[in-house]
Amino acid sequence: MSEHFDIPRIALDWHRDGHGAAIATVVETWGSAPRRTGSQLAIAGDGRIEGSVSGGCVEGAVLVEALEALEDGRHRLLEYGVSDDDAFAVGLACGGTIRVLVEPVGTALPVDMLERLVAARDARRAVAYEVDLDSGTRRLVEDGHAQRFRMDRSGVEEDGRTFVAIHNPPLRLIIVGAVHIAQALVPMARIAGYDPVIIDPREAFASDARFPGERMLHDWPDEAVAALGLDARTALVLLTHDPKLDDPALMAGLAADCFYIGALGSTRTHARRVDRLVAAGFTEAQIGRIHAPVGLDIGAAGPAEIAVSVLAEMTAVLRGKRP
Repeated sequence: MSEHFDIPRIALDWHRDGHGAAIATVVETWGSAPRRTGSQLAIAGDGRIEGSVSGGCVEGAVLVEALEALEDGRHRLLEYGVSDDDAFAVGLACGGTIRVLVEPVGTALPVDMLERLVAARDARRAVAYEVDLDSGTRRLVEDGHAQRFRMDRSGVEEDGRTFVAIHNPPLRLIIVGAVHIAQALVPMARIAGYDPVIIDPREAFASDARFPGERMLHDWPDEAVAALGLDARTALVLLTHDPKLDDPALMAGLAADCFYIGALGSTRTHARRVDRLVAAGFTEAQIGRIHAPVGLDIGAAGPAEIAVSVLAEMTAVLRGKRP
C-alpha cells in the first residue's frame, strides 16, 4: 500500500479519542531527501507519533511545530535541510531539502474531510487531497490527476501552490494456486506493499502450515474472485497449471480492470489457453492483457527466482514501464 495510507485513520482515531491530532506531509523534496513526497507523520496531542517524514532527521522539530499548530489551529509549511551527516545516520548517501505541511485535525483539516478520506480507503476508491499551500483551501477529488494516480505520485502542481496528495487504495495481489511459487511470492509481495490473498479449493495446498498468517480462500476461484472484487489496484496471478482452476479466475480478470494479469505456463500451454478464451468469446485485445509466461525473462530457475520475476513484472506494469 502507499506509505502514508494508514496515517489518516490513525490521526482520525486520536482526534476522536480526545487526544488531538495533526498530520505532517512531505510536499516537496530536493536532492536525496530521506522520504518521498506524500510521506506522512501523525502527531497526537500527547506527543505520540506514527509514520515518518524524514526517516528520523527532523521528526523532533516537526513534533514541536505540530503541537504548536494544535494550540493555534493553523497549518504550517516548514522547510528543512537534511545535512550530509544526518542523512548518513539514516542510511542515505547525501543530504537534501524537504518541505513539510503540518495540518491540525478539526481546524485546518476538517474532520468530515478526513472521515471521507478514510471511508474512501475502506471502499477501495482512489482520491486526491488538494490543498492550496498559501490559502489553506482544501478539497477531495476523484477525477483528474490520472498520471499521478497511476504512478502513485503526490506533488506540487505547476502553479507552485497546489499540493496534490494521492491516496490510492492499497495494492492487492490475488494468487490462484497455493503452490511453491506462491510461498515465495507472498512474502516478497507483502514487503513491496501488497495485501496478498491466496485462492485454492485444495485445502492441502492452501493450509496454515504452508502459508502461516496469510489470508486464504478455499472457494472455487471464480466465486472467490467475485467476492473479493477486482479493480485497478489489483494484480491477478494464476499459478495452478490447471485450466479448471485458472480459467474461471482468468475470465473474471479479463472482464475487470485489474492492472496486471499473469499466468504460469509455457508458450505451448498459453497457446492452448488462448484457444479456450477465444472459444469463450474473449477478444484479441482482452487476451493480450495476459502476461504469459508469467514474469520477466530473467532466466529464473526455481520458485524463488520465478517469484522475483513475477514481482518485477508487476512493478513494471504498475509504473508504466511495460505494457
